Amino acid sequence: MVGEEERFKLVVVGGGGVGKSALTIQFIQSYFVSDYDPTIEDSYTKVCTVGGKETRLDILDTAGQEEFGAMREQYMRSGEGFLLVFALNDRSSFHEVQKFHTQILRVKDRDDFPMVLVGNKADLEQHRVISREDAQAFARENSIHYMEASAKNRYNVDEAFMELVKIIRRFQEMESPPPPTQQQRKRDSRGCPCVIL
Repeated sequence: MVGEEERFKLVVVGGGGVGKSALTIQFIQSYFVSDYDPTIEDSYTKVCTVGGKETRLDILDTAGQEEFGAMREQYMRSGEGFLLVFALNDRSSFHEVQKFHTQILRVKDRDDFPMVLVGNKADLEQHRVISREDAQAFARENSIHYMEASAKNRYNVDEAFMELVKIIRRFQEMESPPPPTQQQRKRDSRGCPCVIL
């Protein structure tokens, strides 16, 4: 198992036009896509080092448009972590991301799941309609990490994805206890030659 890279499936969700693709492409290819071309579904892979560990990220950039709603449940089931993206200059996108949050928890049948709330378009400060306080309040109530980012300026782009990976790792460690150490195995083998898994 040594040297095996981790793989995580990250899903970028949010309303139409909030900059999901811009964030994803900025993260993968380090350039800013300024023209808005609605995504149906794009997937990307990036291998990066997170916390000293080589990690392969399969990133699914999803459609914000309502008409692709049927595909949502499918990717929500398979995602291991979600970036919930809204635009700081678009109030309806903030409400939409709250719906995504609820839907993910319903599909996963969980009270919590690895997610990072991202207020994108931080470069448009003068057009901001969602205050940091509002976003933080929603994040706090739902125990989600909140960050503001700008795909345009590449501000907090990598950080948002990296943070999500760290949250997934912690979540998965809590879900599955680590395998017994050599010490425990020796102790266990006194009475019984088997290792209880």
